[in-house]
Amino acid sequence: MIRNWEKKSSIAMAVNSLSPAKSKKELARQLGISRQSLYYQPKLPEKDLRLKYEIERVIEKHKRYGHKRIAWELKINKKRVLRVMRLFKLKPLRRRRAPGKPKDLGQAPMTIPNLLAETIIDAPNKDWASDFTFLPYFNKFVYLATIEDIFTREIIGWEVSVKHNTDLVAQALIKALTNHPAPLIAHSDQGSEYCSQIYLNLLESSAIKPSMSQKASPWQNGYQESFYSEFKLELGHPECYPTIGELIEAIARQIHYYNNERIHTALKCPPAIFAERYRMTLTSAYRKIEAVKQFKCVGFPKNPEKLIFQDTIANTRSV
Repeated sequence: MIRNWEKKSSIAMAVNSLSPAKSKKELARQLGISRQSLYYQPKLPEKDLRLKYEIERVIEKHKRYGHKRIAWELKINKKRVLRVMRLFKLKPLRRRRAPGKPKDLGQAPMTIPNLLAETIIDAPNKDWASDFTFLPYFNKFVYLATIEDIFTREIIGWEVSVKHNTDLVAQALIKALTNHPAPLIAHSDQGSEYCSQIYLNLLESSAIKPSMSQKASPWQNGYQESFYSEFKLELGHPECYPTIGELIEAIARQIHYYNNERIHTALKCPPAIFAERYRMTLTSAYRKIEAVKQFKCVGFPKNPEKLIFQDTIANTRSV
């Protein structure tokens, strides 16, 4: 069905393209239309273009708005908004569905307990948390695995791959072990990657005790869940980076920013600075202990070392 304005517009375009040497009156008589139709200039395309810019402004501010809420924002008919969005292929951001993990379906719960529930986290390189997440990237997924020191909240190892398998999480652990002493506990969820015998053997070879959250209990690995929720938001949409190499570079920059510049609310400073501050205060604490041992006298507490270490941790967090 051709609308009236479309018919008039096509007639006007045909007349202008042919540029006949006849008068408008004679041409209109031959075409069987009114002379005014020859001068018609369509207004709807211009209105649609103006509305397109208004819709783009709304989407820029409210990235998740669909056509209904955009219509409410602009106080116009939702059908008109939907038509223009389809015309110019405007789409709001939508959270993509997480990729399936068929290996986890029907998997029996592991007997490995959650050791973090019974652990006092009072030093670095003692308890690590690990997890991986997916990043939607041009009709496929890129996976990021990370290792976090729970005490300092620093990301000490990470790996990127186009597959979520044992090698992904194992490489992240190996990179963490390359620059840091092995922890007592390595915590994770019960994903098939962490339950694989290869990964468990890797932990055993480094004298690390495995710890796992209960099935369907993401809050028991809340350190990593919290990290990823902010990380993805600050990284931006992965498809902003044309190649995987540029995406990996952006991930590296973001992790460096998180470790060295971004203030962590629980630490009141960036994780790397907190870790360095702890090392400095720990060195000072050892010097105090040596001084106490040399000049110990009546009136000193029975366990000065314990009090000094407690003060060290308290001072590190309060600076």
